Amino acid sequence: MTAESNTLTVDKVPASDPPSDSSGQHLLHHHFDDMAQQRECNTLMMWAFLVTEIMMFGGLFCAYAVYRWSYPHAFAIGSHHIKWFMGSLNTGVLLVSSLTMAMAVHSAALRNKKRLVTYLALTLVLGWAFIGIKGIEWTQDYHEGLMPGIAWNYYDTTVHPHHTEEVQKLADAGVSPNAVKMFMVFYFFMTGLHGIHMIIGLTLVTILLVMASRGKFTNGNDQPVEISGLYWHLIDIIWIFLFPLLYLVSGIKLGGPLW
Repeated sequence: MTAESNTLTVDKVPASDPPSDSSGQHLLHHHFDDMAQQRECNTLMMWAFLVTEIMMFGGLFCAYAVYRWSYPHAFAIGSHHIKWFMGSLNTGVLLVSSLTMAMAVHSAALRNKKRLVTYLALTLVLGWAFIGIKGIEWTQDYHEGLMPGIAWNYYDTTVHPHHTEEVQKLADAGVSPNAVKMFMVFYFFMTGLHGIHMIIGLTLVTILLVMASRGKFTNGNDQPVEISGLYWHLIDIIWIFLFPLLYLVSGIKLGGPLW
């Protein structure tokens, strides 16, 4: 009788409920056995996505390498046309944003709502600062006639007669303006694609900031912040490669002739 009673008692014990957020929504999806398996799967899928992003930019880097090998002098001239100071400033901005994003991920893991919101807000401000600086730089390039397909007239002496000497130097060096134009195509395409990824990242950070302010990530459900942080760091790492390849092809030119 005692054993039977104990068996009945055990059978009546309800199963523990899966973890839930502040609104009562279950954090564990039905197709996972536990939270550890769910986190591992989500992280794996995010890394798989990041690999596809690396493959896409890797193709651009390979194409850039081929053309730079073919036209090294033209790429050096093209590099001196773009604003290394703004590129350096943006590099610093992105490096600091990586720090604030890492601190946001750490704050979410510690379930510290105040710090999480603060670091996400700082990341958002720094991200938009990067876009703003890049917008100013592109605007200057447009007015200088350095945008292929939109405003490519830098070497047109009828539009810029004061560039006659530079055009003559190009001819004497056997460098075609079209080769310099190819560098500018790479510059605008690669930085433009990076800018699109920045805007996507800023959208993610904005969503995280709104949700964090409502206490969504301070109950153990910090993985959305973690995997979004991986995406943000990828954007920063790509820029670390773009900066020397585009702005520092042949060093920094502080003034004087281009070559």
